[in-house]
Amino acid sequence: MDRFLSSAVNRIDAKGRVSVPAHFRSVVQRRGYQELYALKALDRPALDVGGLDLLDRYETRIAMEDPFLQTADDMSYFVHGDSDFLKLDQDGRITVTEFIRGHTGITTDVAFVGRGTFFQMWEPSQLAAYGAQVRERLMKLRQAGMTGAPGGGSE
Repeated sequence: MDRFLSSAVNRIDAKGRVSVPAHFRSVVQRRGYQELYALKALDRPALDVGGLDLLDRYETRIAMEDPFLQTADDMSYFVHGDSDFLKLDQDGRITVTEFIRGHTGITTDVAFVGRGTFFQMWEPSQLAAYGAQVRERLMKLRQAGMTGAPGGGSE
């Protein structure tokens, strides 16, 4: 499988490093990533982490904007100024820097969650709260679909 799936929580060691889950490292290796691009998520205390293809996706979107408008400038600041490259050491660990800690609130443990073509790094209790919110929103959508769909939406 060439996707980041599942989730795991790993403890930060005494030297400030955390092991990236083995199944995520295998995706990184299969995709040939030499370094990881990390971007502060816009609307949540998490980092989006992937290869250069993630950065390319954002830069393609920026290129569609008029370079003389504020939107292009804002997007460039977000994609380039609120990001960093993370290095995996030979044992598959990332140093948990102030860039990571400051945005996520991570202290002793890191929650990793797969998002398909990239993964996220969270403070574990923040991820748990976010996951509960996601499930609640999806349940509301399901319930609305069941009551609002032609034929009652039942199967």
